[in-house]
Amino acid sequence: MKIQEFFTQSSILDLSFFNFQNAVTACYFADNELRIKRINENFRSFFPVLGNVTDAYMPDVLTQLGVPQAQISEYVEEMEKSGRVMIPAIEVKVDGEAKVFSLLSTRTHDDHFDYLNGVQGQFVDRTDEWHLRMEREALLEQKLQDRDLIAEKSKQLESLATRLAKYLSPQIYKSIFSDSADLKRTNSRKNLTVFLSDIVSFSDLTDSLEPEQLAKVVNSYLSEMASIAIECGGTIDKFIGDAILVFFGDPDTEGETEDALRCVEMAIRMRTRVQELKKYWQKQGAPHGLRVRMGVATGFCTVGNFGSEQRLDYTILGRPVNLAARLESLAEPDSILIDDGTYRLVGEQVACEPAEQVMPKGFSRPVQSYRVSDFISSSHRGQRRILSHIGERVEVNVTDSSDIRAAVEELRRIQVEFEKQVHGTER
Repeated sequence: MKIQEFFTQSSILDLSFFNFQNAVTACYFADNELRIKRINENFRSFFPVLGNVTDAYMPDVLTQLGVPQAQISEYVEEMEKSGRVMIPAIEVKVDGEAKVFSLLSTRTHDDHFDYLNGVQGQFVDRTDEWHLRMEREALLEQKLQDRDLIAEKSKQLESLATRLAKYLSPQIYKSIFSDSADLKRTNSRKNLTVFLSDIVSFSDLTDSLEPEQLAKVVNSYLSEMASIAIECGGTIDKFIGDAILVFFGDPDTEGETEDALRCVEMAIRMRTRVQELKKYWQKQGAPHGLRVRMGVATGFCTVGNFGSEQRLDYTILGRPVNLAARLESLAEPDSILIDDGTYRLVGEQVACEPAEQVMPKGFSRPVQSYRVSDFISSSHRGQRRILSHIGERVEVNVTDSSDIRAAVEELRRIQVEFEKQVHGTER
C-alpha cells in the first residue's frame, strides 16, 4: 500500500502548490499529459482572457494566448526530450496591450505521490525589461546611424577641404583652418619679396590653339610653376590668366634675406623648368613652346584679407607689387629682373648684372634693376632636383613633377619592356 492512499489527491495538490499561491509570477502545475491542474492568482490576473483553465491542455492554452506555433512546438518537444523548457521571450496580447513573458517549466518527480509527477512552470513578466532592451537597442541603432552619418559628413567635409585647398596657397589654407581670429581684421604691414611672371605673346597662343589644347598647355605650366613655388616656401597669391603672383615673408618668414633668396631660387628654377618642358609644349600645339618673363621686388606691403562680406581675398597691396609688375613687363623673354632692394639682400650669393633704371608710376625716383643669372655657389646649384636628362642615346624629361614616384615607376616599366625586346632579339 502506497502512502498516497492515506491522503486525498486534491489536498496534496493544494499543499504542494501552496508556495506558488503568492508568487509574483504566473505559476501552473500540469500532469504528465500536460493538462493543467493548478494555477495561482497571478496566472488569472496575467491572462484574464483565459478564464477557467482547469484540465485544459497546456499547448491549447498557449495557442489561446497567441503564442506562435513554433514556440508551442518547442515547448512540447523540449518537455518530452529533456523535461525542461526555457523560452526567453513570448509575446502575448493582454487586453490589447503587448506583453513579453519568459516561460520556465520543468518536470517534477515524487516517489510517494504519483499525481505530483507532472510539469511545474511559471510565466515571468519581462515587459518592462523588454522595453528597456528595445530602447537600448534603438539607441544603439541610432548611435550606429549617427556614426555612419558623421563618417559620411566627415568624408564630404574632407572632400570639400581637398577641393578648397586647390584654390588657396597651402599657407593660407592652413591659417584659415587653424586660426580662430576674425579673418576680417587680419591685416598687417610686412617687408615682403614679391614675384610676378607671365607668358610672352600669350595672346598669340590663345588665337592659335584650340580651347582644349590651350587649357592643357596653360594648366600644365601653372601646375609646374605652382609646385616649384610651394617647394620654395612661397605664398601663391593668385593666377591672373597666365600671370602668377607669389610673395615671400607671410604668413611664414625666415627673415627678409632668406625670403628674398628663396624667391630668386624659385624664379631660377621656374625658368629652368620652362626650358625643360619646351618640347612637351610643342607637341601639345605651342609651336615655340613657352617663354616667360619675371619681375621681383622687395619692400613693405599691406597683407591680409581684402574684400566684402560676401567674398574675401587674402592678398597684398603696396608699391612693391606695382614695381614687380613693371619689372616683369620690361624683362626680356626667359629673363628675371629684380629691383635694387632685392639685390641688396641677395647680391652676395646671386650673380647679377645691372640692367636699366625703371621709373614706375607713383615712384619719386628711378629704381635700378638687375638681371639675374644664377646662384654663385656651385654646391647650391647642385642641390636642385633634376627633372630632365639628355644622354648619348636616351633623352628623358619628366612632364609632371607633382608625383615623382609615379614617374620613376613609369621609367621602370619602360626598362622592363626594353629588356624584353632585347632578350627577344637575342634569341
